[in-house]
Amino acid sequence: MTVRLEVADGVATVVLDRPERLNAISTTLARDLHAALRRAADDAAVRVIVLTGNGRAFCAGDDLKEFAEQARDRATTRAHIEAIQEITRDLMLGAVPVVCAARGYAVGGGFEWLLNADLVVAGDDLVCSFPELAIGQFPTGGVTWLLPRALGHQRAMELFLLGERQPATRLHALGLVNEVVPPDEVLPRALAIARTLASRPEHALRRLKQLVAADRAQLEAVLARETEATVEAFHRADAAHAAAAFAARPRG
Repeated sequence: MTVRLEVADGVATVVLDRPERLNAISTTLARDLHAALRRAADDAAVRVIVLTGNGRAFCAGDDLKEFAEQARDRATTRAHIEAIQEITRDLMLGAVPVVCAARGYAVGGGFEWLLNADLVVAGDDLVCSFPELAIGQFPTGGVTWLLPRALGHQRAMELFLLGERQPATRLHALGLVNEVVPPDEVLPRALAIARTLASRPEHALRRLKQLVAADRAQLEAVLARETEATVEAFHRADAAHAAAAFAARPRG
């Protein structure tokens, strides 16, 4: 399994577990994550979910080393993108609050999943970016709708169009993460917050999440548009070359 699930004290800790690939998103990881999030949401003992990554990254985005398989045909591509988009539904439309504990890299789809959480504890080593445009791809995860609402049009377009790496301090200044702590304190701090939330009345916790959740119809429409754009981009003539060139770049 590429995802681990642990439950204790009303908190479900969901761990992306491909550290050798910086928890990059394969179709298998996306499906394993969906299954873990559904198990957590359906567990009557779970009040809060903590989402984190094993190793030195939260999630390095789509696993471009698997691009050829992901782009084998349009049906395969659509299934891969839908598996990624399903995580946004799990995180944003569910009744259980989600705390993201992120350090290292949160890139592309990893950045999107971070932004789908209700609260974010970031390591001071966290670096986020949207590299999609540079390789002719598009953001997913509903962020084409979420970020302009959170930041305004120009700030959101800056992140999308330039794709520059954003350090934790700037993410905090923009209001995209709640706290910045040393890397080894990220998960303990997220778990402490989650345990505090888990001690609150369950009906109030779930009701508040539902009250402030994204409008389902609007989010579904955004996800559908993002999916169509991404499937089309995967099958452009230059897509495989661009993905391979980006995958070969050093991370540091």
